[in-house]
Amino acid sequence: MTKFLLSLHVLAAVLAIGPVTVAASMFPRALRRAHSDPGDRDALTTLRMPHRICRVYAAIGIAVPVFGFATASSLGVLGSPWLIASIVLTAAAAGLLVLRILPAQDTALTAAPSGNSGSGPRTSARLAMLTGLFNLLWATVTVLMIVRPGSTTGA
Repeated sequence: MTKFLLSLHVLAAVLAIGPVTVAASMFPRALRRAHSDPGDRDALTTLRMPHRICRVYAAIGIAVPVFGFATASSLGVLGSPWLIASIVLTAAAAGLLVLRILPAQDTALTAAPSGNSGSGPRTSARLAMLTGLFNLLWATVTVLMIVRPGSTTGA
């Protein structure tokens, strides 16, 4: 059962978190393009797509910690420091996505059709920074999941 849960956890991470990290990273560039030519309908469509991917896959991403907790419980490692650190970093990444990145994308999408380019570069830069932090948090969690400090597997 543990191998099955671990497989589901890894698949959920790859299939849910991967698209969010890529789409969130694409959004600032698409925002700069939309602000550089406010009349370009393709730029606006391109801007909507990564935001939609982020929203949908963020909801699907709930499966990652659910399967992660089930796997950790099955392995008996719920109290391990590396797992607790991963849980905290995962919560931070989720909070960053839900509380900062998605609302900023919503605001940018609302402002983009109006051609309000005054805050476009600043918003784009802030979103790029937040997305970079989000991606760094997930990269750290991934490393912790693989290396597992104190593991007796020899990895």
